[in-house]
Amino acid sequence: MILDPILDMFRGKAVTIPPLDGAFRPNTRLDDASSFAELSEPDNLLACGDRLLASSGNAVYSLAAGAEPKVIETFPSPITALAGSPSGELTVALESGKLLVSGKELSLPGDLSCITALAYAEDGTLWLANGSAEHAPSQWAADLMKKGASGSLWKRDATGREFRKVAGDLAFPHGLHLIGSDVLVSESWRHQLIRFDGAAGSRSTVLTHLPGYPARLSPAGDGGAWLALFAPRNRLIEFVLQETHYRQDMIDQVPPAYWIAPALASNRSFLEPLQCGGIRTMGIHKPWSPSRSYGLVVRLDAEMQPQFSLHSRANGTRHGICSVTEKAGRLFIASKGGDCVLAVDLASGGF
Repeated sequence: MILDPILDMFRGKAVTIPPLDGAFRPNTRLDDASSFAELSEPDNLLACGDRLLASSGNAVYSLAAGAEPKVIETFPSPITALAGSPSGELTVALESGKLLVSGKELSLPGDLSCITALAYAEDGTLWLANGSAEHAPSQWAADLMKKGASGSLWKRDATGREFRKVAGDLAFPHGLHLIGSDVLVSESWRHQLIRFDGAAGSRSTVLTHLPGYPARLSPAGDGGAWLALFAPRNRLIEFVLQETHYRQDMIDQVPPAYWIAPALASNRSFLEPLQCGGIRTMGIHKPWSPSRSYGLVVRLDAEMQPQFSLHSRANGTRHGICSVTEKAGRLFIASKGGDCVLAVDLASGGF
């Protein structure tokens, strides 16, 4: 009808989220996995030569089986991204907005202050994801609640000295994965993966309607990739994102830890939202209940399509997966909400 566009302004909108089905079918593989190391809020994982490195707070740790995590370097502010260059140089991004290569600070454009991911090409080109032009990495929840889309993608040629902006208007780019001369970017707030042409900068959407907020990407042994999703989508949060005045009042009056927003861990305070309704029945936390936090890792094939996934469900503890890396036939998984690094044997994982 001719009046439909006008009437649509007064109609309610359905709040829907993608189902956990197919390659995303729920399981307990993350909660069943063995703990490789206990570490407070591990964020970034990096296989660097024969070492496995992890960031936690303002320190980089070396992890080894049967040993306590060993601090190899500390920095003046929390670490937000790690990468290793082809020549073995450790590249570290900090919450303060600084970028260090083997301890030497690189000059950055003024609007680069929220570095969320780094990736080196084989020729030494450095790709960088800047999550937001308005918020620091630790303020990611505020960026989501304000519907931020000021993120950007940058690159620094191996022979150059300055970073060049490749793309802007990204809704919190959080992970990078190189495919030849192209780069795959996880866009958290739009729940999708997008591919950028390394030369022209043109973009194409590879995977959309993810059931959670994608974080970092890492290469898989056979040409595919691993994707970490750090929190789930749920209907209440999607509804709140549609309510502008409610969100603004919540931001102004409620401490961030108690916002109706995604979280890296939950069930730690009686002040948190989402504690009633169908979450607990007869004192038992239901695994299928809505939750602000979740654990989810997805295996992507060479075409960047989901094949299978590993879960820690609503009643689990291995939530807030921000980074994964494959090394020597094992998959290492950083659970920031579970304060541990997990190890899964890929040969006997039953995938």
